[in-house]
Amino acid sequence: MAEWIGELIAFLVVLFVIWRYVVPPVRKIMTDQQETVAKQVEDAEKAGERLAAAEKQYSDALTEARTEAAKIRDTARADGQRIVEEMRAQAEREIERIRQRGEEDLANQRQQVIRELRARIGQQSAESAGELVATHLSKDAKRKATVDRFLDELEAMAAPEGKVAAGRGDA
Repeated sequence: MAEWIGELIAFLVVLFVIWRYVVPPVRKIMTDQQETVAKQVEDAEKAGERLAAAEKQYSDALTEARTEAAKIRDTARADGQRIVEEMRAQAEREIERIRQRGEEDLANQRQQVIRELRARIGQQSAESAGELVATHLSKDAKRKATVDRFLDELEAMAAPEGKVAAGRGDA
């Protein structure tokens, strides 16, 4: 039993030494470790919240960018359509101007051709009439008959309506 009491006293001394010198630093280390873990959990929660806020901000920015891109695309389409319509209207005006100018040129050319034809026809008519008169008047008898007929026509025009001019009978 003395051994047992010695062992018990030794056990109690070891227990006292552990309780007095080992437990407080281990408790402090454990408390520090718990505080560190609690702080890390708190930091992780804050980081999660920041991550969620950043993801929300990212999705909001992405949605806004998509909306802005859609607006820009719609504006570009509208501008493109407006430009196409303006170019079409300008082309139609140009076509109308060219057509009108062509019609004016055609009318001017027609008038020029008509003037040229009238001049040629007048010249040819005068030449033909001159040749006919020269041919007709080349013989004395025909010339005398033509002069007499001309004089009769003049007398008929000068005579009052009731009187008939006496014919020459020489014709």
